Amino acid sequence: MRRRAALILTWAVLLLTGRPVLAQPALWTVRGPHATVVLFGSVHLLPPGLDWRPPALTQALASAKEIWFELPIDAATAIAAQKLAMDKGLLAKGGDLFGTLSPADADRLRAACAQVAVPPALLATMRPWLAEVTLSLAQDAQAGGAAGQGVDQQISDHVAVSVPRRAFETARQQIDFLAAAPMAEQLASLDETITEIANDPTLFQRVVNAWLSGDVVALRKDALEPLIKSSPGMYRRLITDRNRHWASVLARRLKGGNGVIVVVVGTAHLIGPDGVPALLRARGFNVDGPGLESGAAPRSTTASAH
Repeated sequence: MRRRAALILTWAVLLLTGRPVLAQPALWTVRGPHATVVLFGSVHLLPPGLDWRPPALTQALASAKEIWFELPIDAATAIAAQKLAMDKGLLAKGGDLFGTLSPADADRLRAACAQVAVPPALLATMRPWLAEVTLSLAQDAQAGGAAGQGVDQQISDHVAVSVPRRAFETARQQIDFLAAAPMAEQLASLDETITEIANDPTLFQRVVNAWLSGDVVALRKDALEPLIKSSPGMYRRLITDRNRHWASVLARRLKGGNGVIVVVVGTAHLIGPDGVPALLRARGFNVDGPGLESGAAPRSTTASAH
């Protein structure tokens, strides 16, 4: 999904406290009594061959006592997610996604399918959320993105198997965030993605470039603001609610754990006043990283969704 959280790219105007001399992906450090959490934003699909690892991340991974991802990075989880998507992402027998849209919007969806080489018949039986995921992944792949090159996968492959892996969520939970959304929210989010495909074909590359340079202002503009405007309910469901849960989990680890804990989640979950770093700072932890204004506090879930 385009908003990773997601998905999904994953999504108050921010002011940088300062840009690094050499641009590189952003990283946040959170210090507890005996534990340190290093937060690194993932792009779940990347073009091959990019040199993206900042030295601070390499150092943290070398000494990590555990690594946290959104989901377990393994074949069983991927298979479970695919099955759940089919179980929860298809319309009732005889349903037709194009038939639920106005003639003009149905034509726009067909045009988006043609632009990213997805057969319209493939989407016809899908609920809007799964159609949007399918279109977004197809467009990202068309722009060179590959799941096997995603940050999560590369880090999991690189780090010794002896380092424990943890996950904030299960495949079922992630699918339910999308599948349980009201139909109106699904349609609004699908419409925004159709518009992006038609009007902004360079979005994927622009997001990757902003991520590579640690430009959290540009990331917020491209990865979060469209979702906030088009479907505030989906933004709450996919971003703020999950961020608050993850911040609670990490707060417990920071208070009760020790050593270095590396957390790799979608970049959209780490930026802005609703991001995990801001939420942990609001809980009283010492947080260093870009986009954290002195004294800034996260907005309420209700305010952030409007």
